[in-house]
Amino acid sequence: MARFKLTIEYDGTPYVGWQRQSNGASVQGALEAAILAMTGETVTLRGAGRTDAGVHATGQVAHVDLAKDWRPAVVRDGLNAHLVEESVVVLAAERVAEDFDSRFSARGRHYIYRILDRRPPPALDRRRVWHRREPLDVDAMNAGARHLIGHHDFTTFRSANCQSKSPMKTLDHLEARRVGDLIEVRADARSFLHNQVRSMVGTLERVGLGAWPPERVAEALAARDRAACAAVAPPWGLYLVGVDY
Repeated sequence: MARFKLTIEYDGTPYVGWQRQSNGASVQGALEAAILAMTGETVTLRGAGRTDAGVHATGQVAHVDLAKDWRPAVVRDGLNAHLVEESVVVLAAERVAEDFDSRFSARGRHYIYRILDRRPPPALDRRRVWHRREPLDVDAMNAGARHLIGHHDFTTFRSANCQSKSPMKTLDHLEARRVGDLIEVRADARSFLHNQVRSMVGTLERVGLGAWPPERVAEALAARDRAACAAVAPPWGLYLVGVDY
């Protein structure tokens, strides 16, 4: 058996999420179908993160075991040839050691959330940014974000359906930056709780709008209560942009 690490880009719009499910098309399912078409093997592809429906990726990572030790470039190009009807692309394939695990070997995950704060809606980036008609104060958002950096109980920013055993996480970096009408919120950590990034962004949007003072973010965190969180930001602004090993 040969183990391959795949780096993957996808538009999450047409999918029910990364994970294969019975209620619709998934990114994992599309890739497994491409592997079957290319190699004749029925496999289970294991990803570094289970992105939700509508969430995108420019640097998702997965691993798969294949019976034949293909050249990595052949794996990449062969899978892409069978993905032409999908919104999924394999950016790179690498031969890795048999103990490599795309999920459990990861040392860091990086997300970017994109907000377009202008009155006209997007034409080209529809379902790829969160459109806010009111201008947001990035400095205020960063003042609020600083309360979340570090090791905390993130119960407030955790989905009720989160399967993680503990709400304790270490957030290494959380920062908003503006590029014209676009605001990018970057979040870096070893791992995240389910809906953590979208929950934090939804709260920071309230701060940027002036509806919440930055200090209220600290109060929400300390409450350890899901009800203390602002509305969760929609999935289509979120991108998994990289995984560290």
